[in-house]
Amino acid sequence: MATKYFIDYLKENTSLSEEDLNLLLYKCNQIIVEKGAFVQLNQDRKQLLYVQQGLLRYYSIDEKGKEHIIQFAPEGWFISDRLSNWHQNKDDFFIEALEPTTALLLTGDALTELAKRNHDFLELNYQLLNNHVRQLQKRINQLLSYTAEARYLEFIQDYPDIMNRVPQIMVASYLGITPESLSRVRKEIAEKCKS
Repeated sequence: MATKYFIDYLKENTSLSEEDLNLLLYKCNQIIVEKGAFVQLNQDRKQLLYVQQGLLRYYSIDEKGKEHIIQFAPEGWFISDRLSNWHQNKDDFFIEALEPTTALLLTGDALTELAKRNHDFLELNYQLLNNHVRQLQKRINQLLSYTAEARYLEFIQDYPDIMNRVPQIMVASYLGITPESLSRVRKEIAEKCKS
């Protein structure tokens, strides 16, 4: 049943045959990650996660011990530690389950094989990679040039239900501000809405 969401996603975005769908599912592993547990991707194999249920976060910790959240991955999102997993660079990024999470683990080999067999899947893979790059560029631009309020408004647009699922300190980490600044921004927005 859990793979139904992934199959529906693929059917909506590609013209994969039943044979190709079965081949991909055969090469996928469903993983269940408890809340607070970390996902360890195999650094010798390119891997990608599709979140079916739950919530993951991708983050780093700086030398002062401060966390910097790069991405949240709720249901229907893909997530990977591309730097270490796809380029064999040891880095300081982590993927943690913020809720009990069920995900499909896809290997780069399976994705490459399917892309060779089906042009639509190749296009989907290309589109996903471009979306990932676009999101990273957008995040960089937000952190460099947006006000805290503008970053917060973009955040609630990109992740409409995350505010109800994670502590405020994690939202602040994602936005690159302190929790106190986030409280102030939310209060100012609420006051503007009253006017």
